[in-house]
Amino acid sequence: MLKKLESIEKRYEELNQLMAQPEVAADFGRLQSLAKEQAGISELVAKYREYKRTSQTLEETRAMLEKGVDDEMATLVKEELESLEACLESLTRELEEAITPREAYGEKDVIVEIRAGAGGEEAALFAADLFRMYTRYAEARGWQVDVVDSNQSGIGGFKEIIFEVKGKGAYSRLKYESGVHRVQRVPVTEAGGRIHTSTATVAVLPEAEEVEVKINPDDLRVDIFRSGGHGGQSVNKVATAVRINHLPTGITASCQDERSQLRNKNRAMAVLRARLLDREQRRHSEEIARERRSQVGSGERSEKIRTYNFPQGRVSDHRIGLTLHNLESILGGELDTLIGALASRDQAKRLEEA
Repeated sequence: MLKKLESIEKRYEELNQLMAQPEVAADFGRLQSLAKEQAGISELVAKYREYKRTSQTLEETRAMLEKGVDDEMATLVKEELESLEACLESLTRELEEAITPREAYGEKDVIVEIRAGAGGEEAALFAADLFRMYTRYAEARGWQVDVVDSNQSGIGGFKEIIFEVKGKGAYSRLKYESGVHRVQRVPVTEAGGRIHTSTATVAVLPEAEEVEVKINPDDLRVDIFRSGGHGGQSVNKVATAVRINHLPTGITASCQDERSQLRNKNRAMAVLRARLLDREQRRHSEEIARERRSQVGSGERSEKIRTYNFPQGRVSDHRIGLTLHNLESILGGELDTLIGALASRDQAKRLEEA
């Protein structure tokens, strides 16, 4: 980070010298361009210079304490040190945020799709556990959760559940949950007490605005049907459930959770837009990957990202090699330690790429 900031400060000084040259001052177009570039980095340079002054003062204050002072002065110096360290830490965070490229869709609401993977009924029960985990995490952060569509299994699990999470920064936190989640435990359906391994997949899609995804109404086939419960039991005697098929891509989205056909259609369209945006993002990422000859973007979606081991009470995130021994609290929605570690790694990576 400091090397990057040094180069920005050096460029700032170069711009000063260039704009002072008579031939540049006489060229209004070039002068305007250089002034615009300088204005774009002036605030960052001022913050970096404040950082350097604070860092130097901190070193001088530490040296004063090391040389030896009387008790009264030592107390004052220690207080000054604490203040300077806090200030330097705050400036460091501000500088990191300022030079780290902003992530796309960071503040958007999201659509989360959880599907049972390998493991039959146990996988469906695990999918339900993940849904409860994300619901509790969202509630703790003051976010709103609304189920769009679900397909329940026979003993209280979900073969599939799709839900919206609305709240500031939802995508910036939940995006790290995309991938294959694995559970190791003794299923309730297992009489012999053997540990089974099951999986569920999680996809986190930023909710797309209409202006971001252009959809031709002629490309859509909209089917209206009665919503149904487990085993085909009718939940609503009036046909209000909606399924939308995007004919060019074959992508479908449905919603049957609302009693209003219009609300179901609107929410199904929101899911469809999110899936189309995700498709375009992944296509773009694959193009970049081919250019760089390495996976970029959503490559981790097909990998096991996390294991929930019940016998040992631990959760391991394989992307960052982090293992925590508080499985119950994590399944209870306390995800900040895991997500915070992933966010820190992501920020460091984006800072390095910058």
